[in-house]
Parts: sequence; structure tokens; C-alpha cells
Amino acid sequence: MSSFWNNRITFSIFGESHGPAIGIVIDNLPPGEYIDKEKLLQFMARRAPKKDGTTTPRGEKDLPEIVSGVMNDKTTGAPLCAMIRNTDTRSKDYGNLARLPRPGHADYTGAVRYQGFNDVRGGGHFSGRLTAPLCFAGAVCGQILERRGIYTGAHVASIHGIKDDMFHSTKVSKADILSVREKDFPVINDGQGELMREDILRAREGGESLGGIIECVAINVPAGIGSPMFEGLENTIAQLVFGIPAVKGIEFGAGFKVAEMVGSQDNDTFYIDENGHVKTRTNNHGGILGGISSGMPITMNVAIKPTASISKPQETVDFRAKTNEVLQIKGRHDPCIVARAVPCVEAAVNIALLSHMMNYPHF
Repeated sequence: MSSFWNNRITFSIFGESHGPAIGIVIDNLPPGEYIDKEKLLQFMARRAPKKDGTTTPRGEKDLPEIVSGVMNDKTTGAPLCAMIRNTDTRSKDYGNLARLPRPGHADYTGAVRYQGFNDVRGGGHFSGRLTAPLCFAGAVCGQILERRGIYTGAHVASIHGIKDDMFHSTKVSKADILSVREKDFPVINDGQGELMREDILRAREGGESLGGIIECVAINVPAGIGSPMFEGLENTIAQLVFGIPAVKGIEFGAGFKVAEMVGSQDNDTFYIDENGHVKTRTNNHGGILGGISSGMPITMNVAIKPTASISKPQETVDFRAKTNEVLQIKGRHDPCIVARAVPCVEAAVNIALLSHMMNYPHF
């Protein structure tokens, strides 16, 4: 199992893309928390493939079976275990990948790490399929956070250079988050979203794939959440976000742009608002200072690489025979996973926030 451990919320994700089932075990959730199963399924449906040609045609229903940890729709305090059956596999498409690794994929590194015994069907335990249980955990944590007024939202900020509008760095609202969450293609500017869809379809027709950037925000997180150095809020968020396959970078606030600024430009000056709250006029720090939340919106950008599996012939090797080969990939793959990764990023942030909130004295 792939596990996340700390002294608060812990979880382990199990299963493989073409195995009988995948799932998750979550421990240390607060007891007595109501879990709305309808909202949980709505969250997970956002990750599911669409029927517009921009995603894989693999049609998994992603219906979680809660095995333990919930009774009468409330958390019991015992480990919450959920299992998701795999029902639409086509394993014969992956027979040659045990010796011919896909460029850009973990076939080769997985074979080395696990001495050739790793399951390559559909990517095995390295597959984006394993983000379904991550979304389950994030949906559960999100409901607990929203009951306390904390909302996390994300959208496709760009695909292949086509850019969406951005959330306001200091004034993003619950309404802004919910309006994007309800869309089939999660962008703020629907016109830009349509251009992105068209570009994805062109890439699919040409045997290519596309990457992009996801912007994610969390609002109403109180100041004082997190710890310095190795237990920082950024550290935990980044660790969980990098658990999403295809994530290659994350930046908080102004991110790498701070390298081009002078101190007076980067520093976010403080003021007291009309309600007596400490605020900053700008938000280059992305809502986190010294690993601890400042009370401003937590903002980040996450870079997603193009899907590794493309239909164009590619050079590879037969690492058993030690020969150079050409690989023609079969199977059903996403030409772009950015839109499907939006709820996955939200889920990772939800888990990180709730984990740190458990140490907050007024939780």
C-alpha cells in the first residue's frame, strides 16, 4: 500500500488499475462527523471520464463501498475503509509493457524497483486510477471542513498555453469556488474552456497528449494552522499533491515570480479590516508564512505533464533482451488529464488542511 503517515490523519491506498478493486483506509478522522453520500458521489464524479472525447473511454462507475468507519452516516472514529471495484478493464492491451517500457511512464522504474514483478496493466499501482480513492478521502475531509466554513476550489488555469481567468488572490469567495465546481469542464471563462477542449481533440487526432496548470485555493482557513520547517502546511500539501500521477511542480502564491521581485514588491503589507481582522493587501505569500496559515486565501498552481501514453510510435528498449525497440501503445488513454486532476488536487489539499486543523485548539 501507498501510505501517508503523521500524528494526525493517516491513510493508505491499495490496489492496482486492472486488479479486482482499489481502495483506501483512513485513520484518525474525528468521530461523529456526518458524511453526505450524495455529495461524496458528486465529488468523485468530477474525476470520472467525460463523453466529449477529451478523456479516456474507459467507463468506471467509481461507486465506493464503505466497509468500516461509518455508521448511520456518521464517522465512528474507527478506521474508515472504502473499496472501489474495477469493472471496465482491457488487460490484453498491456501485454508487451512488461519488457517494453513506455517513455514518460513508470514502467521501467517500477520494474527495477520491484524486480520485474510489478503489474503493468493500465499502469498498475502507478496509474491515475489510484486517484479515485484519494478523491474519496478528499471528499470526506472536504465535508468536514465545509461544515466549519472552509472551502477548497480549483480550476484549469491553462492547457497547452491556452489560459483561463484566475481567482482573485485576496478576495476569492465561496460563490467563486462553487460556480466552477458545478461545471462539466472546470474553468472560470467558458470561452477559454472551449478553446482548450478543441486543442485536446486536435491532440488526440494527432496521436498526442497535452499538459497544463491547475490553480487551487482554500478560503477561510484561520491564521495559525501549521508548523515551521518540516511540519509546514506547504510541506504537507506538496507531499500529498505530488502523490497525484503526472504532477511535476507546485508553487504557492506568486511562486517562482518572487525571484524577479525586490523585497518591497514581494512583501505583503498588513492592515486591519473593518471587522478587526488582520489582513494583507496583496497575497504573494499564498496564505502561508513560515509554514503557518496567515488567514489569507491559500493559493497554489500545480503543473500537470502531458499523458505519457500516446499513440505515436516511440523509441524504447527491451530491457530484458537489452535491445533498442519501437513501441506502439495500445489501450484507452486520456489525451489530457488536467481537467480530471482538478478534484484530485482539491482532495489532496482537503486532506492536508484537515490533518493540520486537528491540532487547532478551536477545531
